Amino acid sequence: MLESMRILVVEDDKKIASFIVNGLRQSGFAVDHADNGEDGLFQARTTAYDAAVVDLMLPKLDGLSLIQRLRKGTFAFPF
Repeated sequence: MLESMRILVVEDDKKIASFIVNGLRQSGFAVDHADNGEDGLFQARTTAYDAAVVDLMLPKLDGLSLIQRLRKGTFAFPF
């Protein structure tokens, strides 16, 4: 059995996050969700992801800063 891709969704709007997460799960992806930039950064640093969907306007740490911090590290997954 093939292992599904793991995707991180970082989105603070509950309705949008639910729509994205449910759609990805129905398509067979393993999905984790963070509702702010700091939590998203923590999850990305502690869990192996194949891709990330990141909102730009996030509380605690905006999406662009989150992506910049991850790119300075050893993260190779697409955003």
